Amino acid sequence: SNPTVATPAGATPTIPPAAEISLEVPVREGWVEEGVASWYGEPFHGRPTASGEVYNMHGATAAHRTLPFGTRIRVENLDSGRTVELRITDRGPFAHDRVLDVSRWGAEALGLVGPGTGRVRITVLEAPAPERCWEVQAGAFREEGNARRLRERLERAGLAARIVRGDEGVILVRAGPFEDRGAADDTAREISGLVVGGC
Repeated sequence: SNPTVATPAGATPTIPPAAEISLEVPVREGWVEEGVASWYGEPFHGRPTASGEVYNMHGATAAHRTLPFGTRIRVENLDSGRTVELRITDRGPFAHDRVLDVSRWGAEALGLVGPGTGRVRITVLEAPAPERCWEVQAGAFREEGNARRLRERLERAGLAARIVRGDEGVILVRAGPFEDRGAADDTAREISGLVVGGC
């Protein structure tokens, strides 16, 4: 049977098979993603992470499904404005409605220990050398609620998706990123989207 991940919010989502976990993809400094973050501590403290590094719940680290290991990020709690800088060392979270799992130390800095989860903005501060990648623009909106609903529909369909702030207040929803242009083209056809270069 698959192992489960206990979360402060009480959910115990099943870890998906390896084939369902998104592959690491390159990103550039300034890449931004918004969503819900949670945190993890015991019983993972002292165990190896997906990167091979031993997990220290008192360290400035986090788990993300696709950001390359070693990526340095700034995480902002959108409700309180509190921020912290973390480094990606692990894969997760495996609950589909979340975008980041932070260490207990990170959760304390962000004010997430009590509530267990919170809305955050992730900004890449430093990343491994970027390579070419693609995203699929799935929609453009004036109302943020509409953008969030589309992102949630894409995530329920098994696609990684993020919200991007465009020019003149336009809110974009993009699926991906994809290392392979063919995969991006296939997804664009499936969701009636537009392939855009660079991540």
